[in-house]
Amino acid sequence: MKLFDVYPLFPIEPVRAQGAYLYDKHGTEYLDFYGGHAVISVGHSHPHYVKRIKDQLDNIAFYSNSVVNSTQTELAAKLGELSSYQDYQLFLCSSGAEAVENALKMASFQTCKSKIIAFEKAFHGRTSGALQVTDSSKIKSAFNGSITTEYLPLNDLEPVEKSLENGDVAGIIIEGIQGVAGIIEPSVEFLKGLRDLADKYGVVLILDEVQSGFGRTGDFFAHQHAGIKADLITMAKGMGNGFPIGGILLSPDFKASFGLLGTTFGGNHLASVACSSVLEIIQEENLMNNAKKQGDYLTQRLSKIDSIKTITGRGLMLGIVVDGDGKALRSSLVTKHKIFTGGCANPNILRLLPPMNITQKECDKLINAIKAELA
Repeated sequence: MKLFDVYPLFPIEPVRAQGAYLYDKHGTEYLDFYGGHAVISVGHSHPHYVKRIKDQLDNIAFYSNSVVNSTQTELAAKLGELSSYQDYQLFLCSSGAEAVENALKMASFQTCKSKIIAFEKAFHGRTSGALQVTDSSKIKSAFNGSITTEYLPLNDLEPVEKSLENGDVAGIIIEGIQGVAGIIEPSVEFLKGLRDLADKYGVVLILDEVQSGFGRTGDFFAHQHAGIKADLITMAKGMGNGFPIGGILLSPDFKASFGLLGTTFGGNHLASVACSSVLEIIQEENLMNNAKKQGDYLTQRLSKIDSIKTITGRGLMLGIVVDGDGKALRSSLVTKHKIFTGGCANPNILRLLPPMNITQKECDKLINAIKAELA
């Protein structure tokens, strides 16, 4: 049997990883400035993370959500404290797309409506509902049409209010920072305006923090930079530092009932412990502060390079807009300089999503490599 060939691959096979570095089967070292799509939040094979999972594995790895699981309640308490959403509720699942599916469902349950407002260039996942609010016809099939979605321009409140006036909208979904689109940030004024409009028209505001959450931007969630609260928040990627886990935070306005949501693997013992260990490391090592510090350093240094037009994003979620072929630059960085970076929908943009414990020395390696390639 062969694998279903849907991924363009670099001819590199990492077999070991530590901190911000990957090592292939030949022993070649690679600096990781992409974190496997923002998944590696606290560094590869962090000793505290590894120990917590190993210790849990010695006891119990999995049982269904039909029994008490104290690893979930422990996780909820830590997450509430660190995110400042203590009064919200947590539902755990296994991926970002599943989190979005459940958030859309809860918005519809709450309002008894089905239409969703999303934004141009949005990416929310590849399952049916999540894909319907993703602005990419290339990856949609005829099957993905059960949700009525209206895509509106980012950072323009007027068309949002015009759409809401029809009275048929269940919710508004927006990324804290658009990732796949190329690190495009909603303005503070826009996010505040969406909160006001959601309240005015009685619709649910969903913040997709799957890529931008868990401290990556210097705030726990990117939208907190605007001083607002969302009704529903979707999470995944950096939650488990590589262990599959996703979740949604639900405001106190949402009332639970048996069978309303469900999952087989979500919140299993290993996943919950993995996420708890990530939160412990973020807090103990002050990684949100480091994300801001290193992000500011990267932005300051890289902005001085002539062939870099602009830098978007915050903290360690940055888009480097180059004057030229960004795809070629990305390829050269990994083949010549042994540094992984990310691409996006715009081929002239590099995405930087390194572990949050990246150091200034490692930032300098990337800066010098980009300088050499763009000279």
